[in-house]
Amino acid sequence: MIAIDTNVLLRYLLRDDEAQAQRACRVFECADRILITDVVLAETLWTLMGRRYCAAKADLISVIDNLLQEPKVLFEDDEVVWSALQAYCETGADFVDALIVYKAQKTATRGNGLNIVYTFDIAALQLPNTAEP
Repeated sequence: MIAIDTNVLLRYLLRDDEAQAQRACRVFECADRILITDVVLAETLWTLMGRRYCAAKADLISVIDNLLQEPKVLFEDDEVVWSALQAYCETGADFVDALIVYKAQKTATRGNGLNIVYTFDIAALQLPNTAEP
């Protein structure tokens, strides 16, 4: 298994730099398994939503869904990414906020359980187990 940084994933998705895109595509072609960490996924989406690319919500949903369907791609927790994607589709919360909440819930189930995720983000407050501090 290999892991990739955000810039490799972006070149693979966008193909906006021909030389780097070819190299990124080779990584995807040659690797048996490719780990995309939560940080890389979040950073990729923030970049796509930013001023340079201005990706719409539908575009981001498509990117995440396509990565989930890619047989070589692994996330830190596919179930968490899937749950965050569903929440992103069904609420006004950002995907990354949903990822934070579902990752916290999953991580907490290994220990004492999660009581609450505090946030000042009004849209994120639509997610389960969230509240303002």
